[in-house]
Amino acid sequence: MAAAQETIAYIALGGNVGDVEAALRQAAGTMGRTPGIRVLRVSRLSWTQPVGGPPGQGRYLNGVAEIATTLRPRELLQAVQAVEASLGRDRGREVRWGPRTCDLDIVLMGDHVVDEPDLVIPHPRMHQRRFVLDALAELAPAATHPVLHKTMAQLLRELDEPIG
Repeated sequence: MAAAQETIAYIALGGNVGDVEAALRQAAGTMGRTPGIRVLRVSRLSWTQPVGGPPGQGRYLNGVAEIATTLRPRELLQAVQAVEASLGRDRGREVRWGPRTCDLDIVLMGDHVVDEPDLVIPHPRMHQRRFVLDALAELAPAATHPVLHKTMAQLLRELDEPIG
């Protein structure tokens, strides 16, 4: 029987509650121990201002993990949500875009395009978020957005271009 084919995926890591750096490193480690997931690299982590959500929340620590996975998109979503829960995230009790211990988002998964109510790949706002593109361009500048057909380096450059 042939081994399952691996897909390269990128998981955004973020948080702003508690010892965030430890939580994000633990998240990467836990993902790497999850069957069907191998963590290949993790970008530098950087502090950024919150985007959206309630006013007055603290800065977020953000990065991206590059993984190889044999999981299908829905299975990967379940796996990363289990990692979040293991680190104390309770999606049912938190405010949208509010403070959280650990937020893991699938931003890219090979050339998969998924548009379901609770799962959208590629992440619908990744090309508008410098903290995601900085980390993606560090790890995989030539990776291509499967809908916009632009590389991560191109998308990052476009954030700096004047409008009009």
